[in-house]
Amino acid sequence: MNLLLLVVALGLTGASPLQDYKVCQPHARPWQVYLHGGGVSCSGALVDKLWIVTSFVCAPTSYSTIASLGEHDVTVNEGTEQHIYVADVIHHSPYYRSPLHSLVMLRLAEPARFTQHIQPIPLPSRCPQPGETCHVSGWGSTIPNQYEPSKLLKCISVPVVDDQTCMNTFPEFLFWSQGMVCAGQANTDNCMRGGGSVMVCDGQLQGVQWFSHGCSNPADPSVYTKLCLYSDWINDVMDRHTTTLPTQTTPVQTTP
Repeated sequence: MNLLLLVVALGLTGASPLQDYKVCQPHARPWQVYLHGGGVSCSGALVDKLWIVTSFVCAPTSYSTIASLGEHDVTVNEGTEQHIYVADVIHHSPYYRSPLHSLVMLRLAEPARFTQHIQPIPLPSRCPQPGETCHVSGWGSTIPNQYEPSKLLKCISVPVVDDQTCMNTFPEFLFWSQGMVCAGQANTDNCMRGGGSVMVCDGQLQGVQWFSHGCSNPADPSVYTKLCLYSDWINDVMDRHTTTLPTQTTPVQTTP
């Protein structure tokens, strides 16, 4: 009894670290991609056997970054994974001159083999609406102001908020863009600290994370690239580049 009281007291005083229980059902998001190596540790979304969508901050280095498909626990071999080098990185521009777009397309060195655990996510056929509940997943902390990455894929549900509400929370040094969509608010699960975390609404890919504002202040919505505005660009990139096969032969990797 005394030991139990001690454990409770330590938790109340902050001596015990907060627990983060928002773990996805394993392999319930077969489009989720773990990007690692070459200075990158991010998420992305598989949209085709050769193509991944992610955010600008996650742009990797060709043939240095590996895309791990079919992942849940990134520290162990679960037997469901395919590890494939990123062969080509295509930025939507401009970003540096005017940070209005945060979107990168990644072409794999080898086509992914679709399985029960590896499937593409459909591109959006419409835009998300304020009040709609969407689902965000990534390998980041879901505890505000904690930065430890997660070995397990995390999932949260967030409401989409209107543009004006989002703009009202922007710090002065950030620019609002029509290419942004915001989700999350006070009293909801509003923190996913993981670059390129994937937002899915009604079974369609609607966002990759741009700014994780909700991890600094749970009352502020986080910002995602509004992918419904980029479907034409994404399809055009895939049409123009898929026929050009990588010149460097890189086999599917068996270990991360």
